[in-house]
Amino acid sequence: MTDSRNHPHIKCYRHDAHKLNGRSHADAADTFAGVRVNQPVPHGADGDAAALSRPSGKPTQTMANHTSPYRLSLVDGESQFHHQRRQNGVKSAVRELLGETDSEAMHQMWLASDVAALFNEAVPYPYTSLKYHTLLVAALLDNYRDGHAFADLSLVVDDAETIVPHRTVYAGVEFALRIDAAVADRPAAHLGSRPRRSWASTWSQLPTHPLDTNHSKSDMVLDANLRRIRAWSTALQYLEDFANWDNRPTEPTEEIV
Repeated sequence: MTDSRNHPHIKCYRHDAHKLNGRSHADAADTFAGVRVNQPVPHGADGDAAALSRPSGKPTQTMANHTSPYRLSLVDGESQFHHQRRQNGVKSAVRELLGETDSEAMHQMWLASDVAALFNEAVPYPYTSLKYHTLLVAALLDNYRDGHAFADLSLVVDDAETIVPHRTVYAGVEFALRIDAAVADRPAAHLGSRPRRSWASTWSQLPTHPLDTNHSKSDMVLDANLRRIRAWSTALQYLEDFANWDNRPTEPTEEIV
C-alpha cells in the first residue's frame, strides 16, 4: 500500500478521536500522539452519517441512568465499560488506530477494531456505535468525492471476501456490506433521497438477504430485529455483537432502539 498520510480519509478516521478519549468536542485536543485529530470532514459526510443514526435537533438523553461514552449493547444490555475493564492495551490500541498513515490500512483497522466498538457515537444515544459511525462517514465521503449524491447510493451486499476500500461498512464471516452506487450483479437497496434513520426499511428492501432465515433460528431472530432497528450505526454494531455472542436468542427481542 502507498503512503497516503495526506489523504482526505485520514481526517475522517480521526475526526472523532475525542470520543475515544471520553472527551466532549469542546474539550477536544488538536493532536493525539503527535498526529492531527478532531478536524472537520469535507463534503458534509459527518453530518449526513450522523443523520443516519441520530434524530435532528437538540439531543435528548434517552437513558437517564447512562451518561457515559461507553456503548450499551443491544444483545445483552451491558455497558461496554465492563468490557473495557477486561481488555488490555486500550490506550495502545487507540494510538495504533489513530496513528496509521495509510488510508486503506486505516479502513481495515476500523473494520476490525474492538476498541472503537466500545464507544457510542453520541452519549444521549448509548446504543449507537462510534466504530460504525466512522465507517459510515468514510463511505459517504468516498462516494461524495467520486461525484455521487446521497440519493445515488445503496446498501450493497457482498461476499465476505469482498472488501471495498472506504466503502465497506461491515465485514463479517459470512458477508460484507458497503455503501455504494447500485451494483448490477449484487443485492442492493437504495438509501433514499436524504440521510435519515432508515436502516430497517433499507434492510427490508434488499431483494435477497445474506441470512439463512429458512433454516437457522438465530438468523431468523437476527433478521427480525434488524427489521426493527432504525439507527444505522446501532444496526451494524448489532450485527457484529450478535455474530460474536455465544448465547444467541431464539426469540425476537421485545424492544429495539
